[in-house]
Amino acid sequence: MTYFTDFEKIQFEGKASKNPYAFKHYNPSEVVFGKTMEEHLRFAVAYWHTFNANGTDPFGAGTMVRSWDKYDGLDRSKARVEANFEFMEKMNIPYYCFHDVDIAPEGATLQEFYKNLDVIVAMLKDYQKSTGKKLLWNTANNFTNPRYVHGAATAANIDAYAYAAAQVKKGLEIGKELGGENYVFWGGREGYESLINTDMKLEQDNLARFYHMAVDYAKEIGFDAQFLIEPKPKEPTSHQYDFDAATTISFLKTYGLENHFKLNLEANHATLAGHTFEHEIRVAAINGMLGSLDANQGNMLLGWDTDEFPTDLYATTLTMYEVLKAGGLGRGGVNFDAKVRRTSFEMSDLALGHIAGMDSFAWGLKAAAKLIEEKVFDSVIEEKYATFKEGLGADVVAGKATLKDLEAYALTNPVARNKSGRIENLRLRLSEVIFSV
Repeated sequence: MTYFTDFEKIQFEGKASKNPYAFKHYNPSEVVFGKTMEEHLRFAVAYWHTFNANGTDPFGAGTMVRSWDKYDGLDRSKARVEANFEFMEKMNIPYYCFHDVDIAPEGATLQEFYKNLDVIVAMLKDYQKSTGKKLLWNTANNFTNPRYVHGAATAANIDAYAYAAAQVKKGLEIGKELGGENYVFWGGREGYESLINTDMKLEQDNLARFYHMAVDYAKEIGFDAQFLIEPKPKEPTSHQYDFDAATTISFLKTYGLENHFKLNLEANHATLAGHTFEHEIRVAAINGMLGSLDANQGNMLLGWDTDEFPTDLYATTLTMYEVLKAGGLGRGGVNFDAKVRRTSFEMSDLALGHIAGMDSFAWGLKAAAKLIEEKVFDSVIEEKYATFKEGLGADVVAGKATLKDLEAYALTNPVARNKSGRIENLRLRLSEVIFSV
């Protein structure tokens, strides 16, 4: 069955094209900064937003009628698999990712859930083999079901904790079966509403124990995927244990997990934490923990996770600048954890949304490469910190200087006038570069 009948395979036509169903900037084979765009970006479809979302919001019912919605239960899940691979083929997207409940019905028992998953995973494996498409990452949904009202890996009772562990165990087996390149842990309920009824130390200790068990089991079955944790603040609890990149890295280092995990960072989560996406990427990169990206953007006028397709060229440029500076995403990729707006309810809007996101990241990639090649930022940064390249400054960097050395220098050298950071000029240069590529 054909699910997407309103458009053919999306091709690169260049900036001059007026065709809405064409890429203006994303040319998979174009070489930028030593690699093809496809190799840099490693785009992935988010199964949950693309094939499961129906347009529901806190104030209204679903608006989106999909061609697979005429089926129920496991038949609907099978139809979504077919739609996923058809969409990936038409969009020229090499990867996809999913939660366990995205691909199969939970059923009445854990045993039934396993059986449903086995049916769909076999189907996914066959489609991967016939199409050449790959699994970027999978994960367990340990947050939606009411059993996780008090958390999953931080649950207040062993029943929920054990069920969450069983889901993750099955998820690791599925990841190995499908050749997943990463496995993600998203702590959707790993936090608390109030300290007055919370044993924070027990919860965090149990969370770390949970992660260690997952590491051990992956080794046991020979699943060599990169483990990723996705930081998220505020939603749904008041205090998430994985609030942002810095908090998550601190947690991993405290519990001896830093060599087993990297971070899957999301743009909208960054802004909810009061940061920019590029800030979160920089924090992860300088700690050697940049893993993968959830590409979206939030609405700054709203206080929740709106998961819009990324179209802010300044954000995508600065994102790719940080990625290039960090040496790339390795086994990670750019996953569109984004959903079309509730008012964009036609099937073709799924294609248009992905085109917008893919072109925006490709545009940002080209601009970021030019910023680096022309040392637009680097020249100013080098000048700003020039005094740490020689003399006493170099001794500080090398760990040779003492407080006595610094005092002696300060007593005999007046403070030099600082130089301008030229931030306004740099922002203008950023705009000039973006709109020149």
